[in-house]
Amino acid sequence: MLDVCIVVYLDDILIYLQDMESHCEHVKEVLHCLQKHGLYAKPEKCEFHSNSVKYLGYVLSHCGLTMSTEKVQAVCNWPELQKGAPWNFSKECCSTFLCLKDAFSSAPVLTHWVPDALLTVETDASNYAIAGILSLTCSDSELCPVTFYSCTMTVPELNYDTHDKELLAIFKAFHHWQHYLEGSTLPVDVVTDHKNLEYFSTSKVLTHQQACWSEYLSQFNLSIHF
Repeated sequence: MLDVCIVVYLDDILIYLQDMESHCEHVKEVLHCLQKHGLYAKPEKCEFHSNSVKYLGYVLSHCGLTMSTEKVQAVCNWPELQKGAPWNFSKECCSTFLCLKDAFSSAPVLTHWVPDALLTVETDASNYAIAGILSLTCSDSELCPVTFYSCTMTVPELNYDTHDKELLAIFKAFHHWQHYLEGSTLPVDVVTDHKNLEYFSTSKVLTHQQACWSEYLSQFNLSIHF
């Protein structure tokens, strides 16, 4: 049952299933296993038959995954400037800071993973960083975000041209989400704002770095478009 309908992180045990009858049986099995090995759970720290639950700083429900109220409130209460720290905190800085806090407090609900869903990976690269969104197509044909990814570029990567930076974003996104994307029965729809990447898979002239990325990406069923 582990990693099928039960997740364990240190001393936190999460049991989940859509069928209530089977769920009750799984709860009994877990409690029996704890009893068998002389392990105990405090009743006041347990929740049973809940439609939503706080777990590792998030709130899980049938709707998806959101940040806990405490985490959001902590961000909203961030002070503008630490006492005594020298900093020219202009109006522009203040406006940007408030925008960041607003983005945290209004973050979208992340949908639950569905193995056979149509997947979309959106990537982008700036001069200094890359980012990506992994979404799946829901029953209403809307794209629902599953997870986000971002990272700053290394010093050598900063010297890449625009084409390679955009390609790097795709490579790193697939490497980061390999456990989601590998073995997808449907082509993964890759959306980029760099039109030349549409022809990357059929290009016959590649640099050594591009060839390495191409070899890695060849294990995935993907389609790149602008």
